[in-house]
Amino acid sequence: MRLSHTQAVWVMVACAAMWSIAGVVTRHLESAQSFEVTFWRSVFTVLSLLVILPITQGLGVFQRLLKAPRVVWFSGVCWAFMFTSFMMALTLTTVAEVLITMSIGPLVTALIARVFLKHHIAGRTWLAIAMAGVGMAWMFSEPSANDAATPWGTLVALLVPISAAINWTLVQRAQGDPASSSDSQPVELIPAVMVGALLSALATLPFATPFQATYTDVAWLALLGLVQLAIPCALVVVCARVLPAPEISLLALLEVLFGIALAWVGAGEEPSARVLSGGSLVLVGLLLNEWLASRESTKEKLAKHESEEM
Repeated sequence: MRLSHTQAVWVMVACAAMWSIAGVVTRHLESAQSFEVTFWRSVFTVLSLLVILPITQGLGVFQRLLKAPRVVWFSGVCWAFMFTSFMMALTLTTVAEVLITMSIGPLVTALIARVFLKHHIAGRTWLAIAMAGVGMAWMFSEPSANDAATPWGTLVALLVPISAAINWTLVQRAQGDPASSSDSQPVELIPAVMVGALLSALATLPFATPFQATYTDVAWLALLGLVQLAIPCALVVVCARVLPAPEISLLALLEVLFGIALAWVGAGEEPSARVLSGGSLVLVGLLLNEWLASRESTKEKLAKHESEEM
């Protein structure tokens, strides 16, 4: 299945919304903390995909995984770093520091795509990246009296955008050029999400014990494994057949905005004026990029239609 550009954008918006539920859900946890949250979330992601993959790709999917090309395993390692580094960073530095560091993701992705995929990055995308970076920095630049950022925390947090940028580029390369309308068969990389979740679970297990999660906690973490990781991470691989890697990274920033909105509505955490103004700048940058992309697509279709008539 190949989505249109507009469909892929809306699917990415839905993915960001699903990713954003983590903050509100974790507030309902009774005992589980830190690495135990990451461990159980990764375990339930694996279990979810063990059901989803055979339904969507047939019972032979796991046999094919054993013979999969190296890009599948490289992508799996990237997913593992993405799943694990975020939680590790939160234990070493402030939430604000982690989110500011993650905001460089679109810039890193654009640079990697430019160097390794030879992609031309549109001016509108560079503008959106700049606006998003400034907006995110402004949102979380207010120092906290209770928390102190550490260099180690920043370095670990950097693994998230770097791993994501490498992963989007790997997925992009394996899925084919999104600018092409070719229906050539791409490398199937959805199983890489399961590989990443399995590696994440194994990596965090030593730090997650002794387990403290209650049955209620496990139920919430099962929800995260299915809805916050398994489904959206599988869908983003589908979107990569259509959307350029930098655009995927930009749209993924919506996770932060949705998370703030959910915390406001679901947990009564009213955002500050700084957060609202910075978030508005991020949103305007994203909307401007997609609007200009839509105009470019319309012009290209009209030009193609006129040339065919001639």
